[in-house]
Amino acid sequence: MATTQHQRAPGGGQPPGPPVRVPFPVVDEVARHCAQDAEPSTVHIEIHLPGRVDEERLRSAFAAALARHPRALMRERPRGPLARRYEWELTEAPDTDPVSFPPCAPGALERARAGALDRAPALTASPPLRLDVVREPDREGCVLLFTVHHTALDGPACLRLAATAAEIYSDSPAPPSPAPARPDAAPLPRQARTPALARPAQVAPGSPGPAPVPGNAMLLAELPVPRRESGAPYTVNDQLMVATALTVAGWNRAQGAPGADRRPLRITMPVDDRTRGPEMPIGNGTRLVEVGFTAAELAPGTDVAALLRTTAERTRALKAQPRPQLGHGAGLLTVPLLPVAARAALTRGLRVAAGPWTSTTLLSNIGRIPYPLDFGDAGRATAVWFSAPARMPRGLTFTTASTGGRLHLALRWSRTLLGERDGARLLDLFTRHLAATSSEAI
Repeated sequence: MATTQHQRAPGGGQPPGPPVRVPFPVVDEVARHCAQDAEPSTVHIEIHLPGRVDEERLRSAFAAALARHPRALMRERPRGPLARRYEWELTEAPDTDPVSFPPCAPGALERARAGALDRAPALTASPPLRLDVVREPDREGCVLLFTVHHTALDGPACLRLAATAAEIYSDSPAPPSPAPARPDAAPLPRQARTPALARPAQVAPGSPGPAPVPGNAMLLAELPVPRRESGAPYTVNDQLMVATALTVAGWNRAQGAPGADRRPLRITMPVDDRTRGPEMPIGNGTRLVEVGFTAAELAPGTDVAALLRTTAERTRALKAQPRPQLGHGAGLLTVPLLPVAARAALTRGLRVAAGPWTSTTLLSNIGRIPYPLDFGDAGRATAVWFSAPARMPRGLTFTTASTGGRLHLALRWSRTLLGERDGARLLDLFTRHLAATSSEAI
C-alpha cells in the first residue's frame, strides 16, 4: 500500500482540509467483514529491553514515528446503511494517546498479554493500535507490548513503527535494511499440489474444559535456532515449516483424529515482499500462500532430510509465484456492486461454508529481526515475540522471530479448541520436531 500524506491547506494559519479518505484494500475489507468480538483479530508484539525507557521521551518518539508514517494514523470513516465501501480517514494526529504506562506491579506482563488477545483497539480512533510499557518490581528492564488491530495493520508494519521510534528515541538512525530476497519465478512442483477437492486435516480438539471461554490463549518459548550445514538447500523457514507439519500430524494421531493417516495438511504461510526501510508501506502488506503435505510424507519414521528438501522446493516456488494477497477469489467479494452490509453477510456465510476446507494451521516466520531496536540508555531489544490471531476454524497459529541468535516462538490457540495443557503438549512436540531438523540430528 502506498503511503498517503494528509492534505494541508496552504499558509500556516489556515485550518486543515477534510481528512484524506482511503478505500479499504481487499485484505482490510475481508478482515472487517469477518470481525467478531468473541475472537478479536489482534496481532500481539512484545519487545523486551534490558533497561527502562523514559515516559515522556518515549511518548514523544512514538508520536514522531507516527508522523513519519502517516498511513498508520487512520480510523474507520462512519458510513450509511447503503454505503458500498469501507473507508479509512487519515488523521493529522492521533485521536487518543496510544502509549500507556500501566502501574509497575507483579503480574503486569501477564495481564498485558491477556489484554492483547482479548481486546482489540478500536477502528474508530486513530491509530488502531496501542502500546503498553510494562514494568514489574522483580523484573529488570521493561517490555514494549503492542496490540494491533489486524484489520488495519500487520506485524511487520507495526515493527517498522517501533524501529522508527527507537531511532528517534536514541537519536541514532539505523543502517539501511535490505529488501527481502525473492527467488526467481519457478513452476510449482507437482508434489506440492494436493487434489483440489481434498479436505485438509484440521487440528484435532484437545481438552479445553467443560465451559471454555471464547477467545485466544498463548504460550511463549525461547528455543535455539536449528543448525544447517553450509550450503544446505533449505532455509530456517523450511525447518520451521517441517517442524510445524510434523507437530500437527503427530498431535492429530495422538488424539485419534478421524482421517489423521490419510488427509493432507495445508499450512498457510505469509510472504512479505516489502522493503524494510523507512519507506516501507504501512498496512496489511503480506500475501498468503499454502504449503501442502501429504499424509504419507508426515507418517512416523519419515525421512526428515528428504522432507526438508521437498519443502524447500515448494516454499521457494510459492514465494516466486505472483499472486493476490488473499488469492484470486477474495477480490470478487469486495467489488462494490452491493452495499457493504450485504457483502459482509455474504463473506461471513462463505467463510462458514468453507470452514472444512480452510488450511490446517498458519506458520508466520518473521525471521531475523532486521532492525537493531536500540532505545539508547534503555538498551537494545533482547527478545521480540509476535503472535498471530488463532480464530476458528484453524484455531492454532505458530509465529516465530529470531533475535540475538535465539528463536522466539509464540503458540496461540482458540480456547474453544485447546486447553492450557494442550498448548504445553504442542510446544513439547514442536521443540522435539524442530530439533530433529537440525544438521546435528539428520
